[in-house]
Amino acid sequence: MPKVHVLTSGYVGDRVASTVSLIEADGALIVVDPGMVRARSVILDPVARLGHEVGDVTDVIISHHHPDHTINISLFPNARVHDHWAIYEKDIWTSRPAEGFEVTDGVTLWETPGHTDQDITTIVDDGDDVVALTHLWWYQTAPHDDPLATDLGGLHRARERVLDLATVIVPGHGELFVPDESTSR
Repeated sequence: MPKVHVLTSGYVGDRVASTVSLIEADGALIVVDPGMVRARSVILDPVARLGHEVGDVTDVIISHHHPDHTINISLFPNARVHDHWAIYEKDIWTSRPAEGFEVTDGVTLWETPGHTDQDITTIVDDGDDVVALTHLWWYQTAPHDDPLATDLGGLHRARERVLDLATVIVPGHGELFVPDESTSR
């Protein structure tokens, strides 16, 4: 079964950093949203502590194309990169919709527009929980309406869809949380 590790919890304010996660799965090592952080060691040191090298990472998933979620993709030179409409590997661009794409057993991509029109959510079924790595929430107490959303209706529909399944949320700029009745929908 896949296992999710939050390498660093992001934040927003006078500074910004994305939440960066690592998914260990059968035959795959996946980094999600390797974006802005105060130092690259914030990403690389936890990867090493988990017993991996950057060359071991097979896949990078970006929730959307903003620099605060993408700026450190190149730390993982052997990885395929997944976004909302393609897979990029070396000099090969393979077009495909993200919706329902299975990166590996237990790790699936969903198209969840809202913050941007190109947002995707990574759904991980680890056997105990269904973890959603997503920018549908900036952090647990995020405002009901994302102030930068390109599609508020889409944001709320995507949140409902994710909350119908997910038992744990890893938000774009905060610590993981367990959704409850107070979670913005």
